Formats: sequence, C-alpha cells, structure tokens
Amino acid sequence: MSGRVPFSLRRVRLIAQNTLVEASRQRLVSFLVLLALGLVLGARWFRDFNFGAPELKFLADCGFGAMTFFGSALTIAATAQLFFSEIENRTVLTLLAKPVWRAEFILGKLLGVAAVIALFCGLMTALLALLLWTREGQLMMDYPDAFSRGRTVDYAAVALGGGMQALKLLVLAALTLLVASFAQTQLFTVVTGFFVLVIGHVQYLAQEAYQRSASWWGKLVGGGLSSLFPNFQLFAPADVQLALERTGWVEAGWVTGYALAYSAVAVGLAIYAFRHREI
Repeated sequence: MSGRVPFSLRRVRLIAQNTLVEASRQRLVSFLVLLALGLVLGARWFRDFNFGAPELKFLADCGFGAMTFFGSALTIAATAQLFFSEIENRTVLTLLAKPVWRAEFILGKLLGVAAVIALFCGLMTALLALLLWTREGQLMMDYPDAFSRGRTVDYAAVALGGGMQALKLLVLAALTLLVASFAQTQLFTVVTGFFVLVIGHVQYLAQEAYQRSASWWGKLVGGGLSSLFPNFQLFAPADVQLALERTGWVEAGWVTGYALAYSAVAVGLAIYAFRHREI
C-alpha cells in the first residue's frame, strides 16, 4: 500500500474521528466518566475524612486522584477495546483493503483515544476548578481573616495539573496500543496495560535502589529500567502546588517533551509490530 499511495494525514484524522465516535458509544467509557464526576462532586461530603489536611488541598487531591484512577482505567480499557473491536469485527480488513496504511490506522487510533483523554481531563479539571472556586468563596465569607490576601488557590496550577494528567494518560495509551499491536487477546492487553501503569508509578524506587548500589551492573540495571519504562511520578499532581507560587512552566515543558518522546517511540514500535502482524 505504501508503494502506491502517499501517507495521508486526512485519513489519519478520519480514523481518529471514527475512533472518538466509537468511544462515545461505549457504555464503559460513559460509566467511568460518570463515576469520576460523581467522586469529584461528592468530595465535599468526604472532607471529614481528610485527616487534618486543609480542606481545599483535600478537595484538589480528591479531584486529581479521581482523574488518575478513572482516567487510567478509561485509557487502558478504551484503547484495548477500540483496537480489538476492529480486529474481532473484521472491519480492519475492509479498512486496510482500501488505500490506508497500517501506520495511518495506528496513528488514527491513538489520536482518537488522545481526544477522549483530552475531553475527560478537560471536563474533570474544569469541574474541579469550579468546585474549588465555589468552596473557596464560601470559606472567604466564613473566615475573612484567613484570606486577607485574597484567594490562595493557584488555578493556573490546577489547569497545569490537569494537563500533566492528560500527558501521562497519553503515554499510557501509546504503551497500551503497543501491546495491542502484537497481542492476541484484549484481556492480555488490558492486564499488561495495568502492569505498565503500576511499573511506571514505582520504577523510580527500583531505580534509586539500584543507583545506590556500588556495583556497575546495579547502575546499569537502574538506567535500563528508567529508560524502558516511563516515570509516571513526574506527572504527579502532588508536585503541583496549590498556593501563591509561580507555576513551574519550565518543568512542565520538560515533562511535555518527555511524554511526547515516549509516546513517539511507543507508536513507532506499535507501527512496526502491526505491519508484521497477520490479521
């Protein structure tokens, strides 16, 4: 196919649009989104269990926690289901019989899932910001002395935290798509996707343990782990301070490049694996 027709971004866009439409029809996607929204909206009624943390910080932690948990489940499940639905329904054969590259198919699927991620994180971030703004206004009326300098929540940092979550989920989607490109079952892809999620959150601990060792092979293993798996702790919203501080845009730019680099490598490997896969 690549020898007869040139690569087309238009076909990639059409596949991405179709993927987004398919995702909107999935009950699991709607269910996870509603659960996440419900948890954020209900965070105010859980504030008695904040174990002494400031209320606004507790609300922010609940919001970002819901975004992380449900966003990760949404990303892994949607990526696997949207990919394997094309395989199981044999629609991929009809699609690839047309002048469509396999690379266009992979990129279109990733961009479609990325659109779902962007909509999810955007909605959750906007809802969280609205909840924080409303509650902070109420606290300002009840305790004016505590807000003598005005509002204390940095809403630019809230937006940045939502953006960091979207970037992390993009990397997770790319890695899940890589597994799907050569896996034979959807269940294997989902399970492996969650393993990647866990490893990405804890790999820095193994890296630090190996780096503290005096042996050269320990440092080699630690460097290999840090290169093979992304460090999802870099995207942690706990690093986004909700206070009167300047938002770390320089660090955000570095993390953005880090996420895009990992996603590009994962997509490149997924395209290579899918080209050599028998459908």
